[in-house]
Amino acid sequence: MPNPSGLRFVSPAMRILENEHCYLSFLMGEWHAIVLSFEQEKQLSLEESRRRVKELRRLILDFKVPLDKHMQKEEAHFFPLLGTYIGFEQGPLVGIQQEHAEIDGYLGHFLHYTEGDIDLMPLPKIASAVRDAGEAFEVLTVHFVKEETVIFPMAESQLSEPDARRLYSRMNTLITQ
Repeated sequence: MPNPSGLRFVSPAMRILENEHCYLSFLMGEWHAIVLSFEQEKQLSLEESRRRVKELRRLILDFKVPLDKHMQKEEAHFFPLLGTYIGFEQGPLVGIQQEHAEIDGYLGHFLHYTEGDIDLMPLPKIASAVRDAGEAFEVLTVHFVKEETVIFPMAESQLSEPDARRLYSRMNTLITQ
């Protein structure tokens, strides 16, 4: 029977994570539109490029707060528990955790290169920073798909009922504050 909420998972903990992905994807769409505008409008003026980078930086800073909370929840509670069932040394958890570091790296590079007075940034530096934001978007998009198609279903089928309840109690926190 289809789930009326539109979420695919039955486990309350997996539904929380899936809901967080929906929210984060919405926020990503806001800042990715700016990234795409750089790709589609090749002849942006320096002034317009700087204006857009300022807005992109603001949106990414706003995005990083819930993203960091989401990833911390996964790393502190979800991955360690699932790892006791499927292992930590190889397999899907290893790749997923490496992607967390990759996402953090791309967003960190973008934020680092857009620190300071953006009104002094040259076009090549702007272009490089925007590419980092675009790479972060790409990795995040694939990452969410992997979690939702591999990791979450694996957890739903493998976790014992007591572990699933314990995980839910730990995951049932907001990422928006």
